[in-house]
Amino acid sequence: MTEVNTPPRAEGAPGGAPEGAPETPRRPGRYTRLVTARPRLSLLVALVLTALAVLAGSGVADRLGSGGWEDPAAESTYATKALEREFPDSQPNLLLLVDSGRASVDDPQVAAEARDLAGRLAGEKGVTGVGSYWQGGSPALRAKDGHEALIAARITGDDNAMGRTLERIAPHFRGTHGPVQVKLGGIVAVRHEMQTIIKEDLARAEMIALPITLVLLVMVFGSAIAALLPLGIGIVAILGTNAVLRGLTAFTDVSVFALNLTTALGLGLAIDYALFIVRRFREELSTGATPSTAVGTTLRTAGRTVLFSALTVAVSLAAMMVFPQYFLRSFAYAGIAVVLLAAAAALILLPAALVLLGHRVNSLDLRRLFRRRRDPKRAEAATGTTGTTWARAAGLVMRRAPLFALGTTVLLVTLGLPFLGVKFGTADDRQLPSTAESHVVQEHIREGFPGSPGGGLEVLAEGRAGAAQYAAYKQQVAALPEVARVDGPLVEGDAAYFTVQPKGEAVDDPAQRLVGDIRALHTPFDTKVTGTAAVLVDTKHAIAQRLPWAAAFIAVVTLLLVFLLTGSVLIPVQAVVLNALSLTAMFGAVVWVFQDGHLSGALGFTSSGSIETTLPVLMFCVAFGLSMDYGVFLLSRIKEEYDRTGDHDAAVRYGLQRTGGLITAAAVILAVVMVAIGTSRVTNTKMLGLGIALAVLMDAMVVRSLLVPAIMRLTGRATWWAPAPLRRLHERFGLSEGEHPAPPKGHDRPQTARSRRTAAPAER
Repeated sequence: MTEVNTPPRAEGAPGGAPEGAPETPRRPGRYTRLVTARPRLSLLVALVLTALAVLAGSGVADRLGSGGWEDPAAESTYATKALEREFPDSQPNLLLLVDSGRASVDDPQVAAEARDLAGRLAGEKGVTGVGSYWQGGSPALRAKDGHEALIAARITGDDNAMGRTLERIAPHFRGTHGPVQVKLGGIVAVRHEMQTIIKEDLARAEMIALPITLVLLVMVFGSAIAALLPLGIGIVAILGTNAVLRGLTAFTDVSVFALNLTTALGLGLAIDYALFIVRRFREELSTGATPSTAVGTTLRTAGRTVLFSALTVAVSLAAMMVFPQYFLRSFAYAGIAVVLLAAAAALILLPAALVLLGHRVNSLDLRRLFRRRRDPKRAEAATGTTGTTWARAAGLVMRRAPLFALGTTVLLVTLGLPFLGVKFGTADDRQLPSTAESHVVQEHIREGFPGSPGGGLEVLAEGRAGAAQYAAYKQQVAALPEVARVDGPLVEGDAAYFTVQPKGEAVDDPAQRLVGDIRALHTPFDTKVTGTAAVLVDTKHAIAQRLPWAAAFIAVVTLLLVFLLTGSVLIPVQAVVLNALSLTAMFGAVVWVFQDGHLSGALGFTSSGSIETTLPVLMFCVAFGLSMDYGVFLLSRIKEEYDRTGDHDAAVRYGLQRTGGLITAAAVILAVVMVAIGTSRVTNTKMLGLGIALAVLMDAMVVRSLLVPAIMRLTGRATWWAPAPLRRLHERFGLSEGEHPAPPKGHDRPQTARSRRTAAPAER
C-alpha cells in the first residue's frame, strides 16, 4: 500500500513559493488559534464529552425498532391500524408451530396438549386473539402431512413492547411439551430474532474491523502514533452518534439497522478525514515548518477540503429524509450525525493532538520490525513515497485517454446490466440464517401448509351495510382470477373484515396484481386492503413517487457544492455522472448475488428471489456520498495545482500523484470495515456491507484512477470554463484547498481579487 507521508513537490513548496525561497510564516487565522490555543484543555473536554456520550448512548440498541419499511400514509398502513383497533384478534403476529412427531395432529393426546398450550397462551399478559387448528379446525392451520399444526396469537404494543413480551413468554412455550415439540415464528419472532442477531453481529464486526484497520493504518503511516489518531477520531464519532440516536428515540422511531451504518461510517470517514489531515500535516513538517505553522496550513488547505467533503456526504445521506419509511430516515439520522461528528473531531480534536505531538507524530515506525536495512533511496522508491508510480499511471492514462475512457465505461455498464432484472420484495424470515428458529418455522409454513397462513390479504370495509351487500362483495372478490379463498366477514358496528388467500405466493407478481384488482372493485362502502403484498405495493409506490425528488436534491446540491469548490461548469456535471457510474458494479452484483442466489452457499444466506425495496435507495445514497468524498479529495488537489500553474494536464497528473495513494489507502480501509459489517448473518446487512465495499473499491481503483483523469484529459482546458456571471459568483463565494497565489504568465483564467488573496475566507 502506498505511503501517504510524501515529501513536498519538486516544483515548489506548498503555497506556491519557488523552490529554495524562504517561506514567510503566515499568521495563524482565528480558527487555527481557537483550536490550538489550549490543546490539552481541548482534549480533556473531548474526553469528558466522550464519557458522557458513552453514558447517554448506553442501551441504545434496546430502544431501536426492527421494522420501518411501511409508508405511514399508505392505505395498507391505515387498514392495519384500523384492524388492530376494530378487530384486535384479526392479525396474528405470533405463530406456534406444534410438531406431533410421528403421530397425527388429530391424535387425542396431541390435541389435548395443544389446547392446553393455547389456553395458557391466552392467559399471558399482552397476548390476545389466540386461535388454533384444534379450536376452529381451519385447514389452513394444518400441515399437508398431518404432523404439524399452528397456534396463532397477537402480541400487542409497539416493537419494543412486543419484543419484551416475547422474551418473557418464549421460554414457557418453546421446546417439548408432552407428545409435541413447539417452535416460535411469526413476524414478532422474526423481527426480535433479527434485532438480537444484528446486535451480536455488530459487536463481532467491530472486533474484526478494529485490529485489521489498525494494522493497515500502521502500514500506511509507518507510525503507530499516527495510526492511532484516526481510530480515536472514529471512536469519538461512533460513541457520539449512539448518544444522538438514543436521544432521537424519545421523539421518533429509529431502526436498529442504523447502528451498522454508524459503525461503518464512523470508522471509515473518520479514517478518511484523519488520513487527509495527518498526511498534509506531515508534509508541511517535512518542509521545515513548526508544528503550529503546519497545523495552520493544514487547516487552511486539507481542513477546508474535509469540511467540504463532509457536507457532500451529509447531503447524499440527507436525501433519505424525503422518504416516509422510518427505516430510511433512520439512516439519514445516523449518517448525518456520524459524518458531522467525524468532521468536527477531525477539525477540532485532531489539530490539538497534532500540536502536542509535533514531530513525534512520526514516532514508533513499526515497519522496521518487518524489513531489513536497505538503501534509503531504494526504500523510498519501493514504498512509493515520491508518488512516481501514480504519476506514471496518470501519464499512461492521459496518453491513452480515449481508450481508457471507453474501456472503463463499457466495463462499468456491463457490470451493472444484471440490475435490469431486479425484482423488489419485502424483508422476511429469509433475512435470517437458515438455522434461526423463526426462519425454520416460516419455512415449514411455506413448504408444508396450504394457502400460506398469515400471508394473505386483509380487507377492511367501513360504512353501514347489510349482510346482502357484504355477501355480494365477497362473491366479487372470490371471482377474481388470483383468489383461492375468501373468508369472512367479521362485523363490528359499521366495520367488517375479510381475509383473502391468493393462489400463489404471498408477495409474488400475481398477489401484487390482486391488490390492485381488489382496490379497483366498486362497492357501496369504503374498502382498504392490507397484508404483505399490499404493503409491498404501497412501499414501491412511495419509493417511486419520491425517488425523483431525492435524486434531484442530491444532484442539484452536489452540482452547487462542486461548483463552489472548482469554479467550473463541466466538473460538477462530470462528478455527478461519474459518481453514479461508479455504482453500477454494486447494483449489478446485488442482483446477481443476492437476488439470483449466486454465491449464496459461500456467503451463507438464503435468497428470497428479490431485493428489499428500500435497500437500493439506501445503498445509492451511502455509496454516492462516499464516492463524492474521494472525488472532493482528488479535485481539490487538482484545483490547487491548476490555480498555481495554469497547466491543466500537469495539474491532473499532480492531483493523482498526490492523492492516488491516499484515496486507495482510505478505500481499502473503508472496504475492510464494510466487509466486517458484511459478515453479518442478516442478509440485508450482509448486502449493505459487501455492496458498499465493492462500490468504494471500484470508485477508488477504477473511476478515480482511470476514468476521471481520462475524461479530464479529453475535456482539456475547457474543463475549467464558466460563464462570466458564474465565475464572479465563484470568486466571491467559492472554496478551494489552495492558497491562491497569483497565476503564472499564460494562465487562461484572468487574475481577480480572489486569486490575489492569500487568506481563505474561513481563516479571516
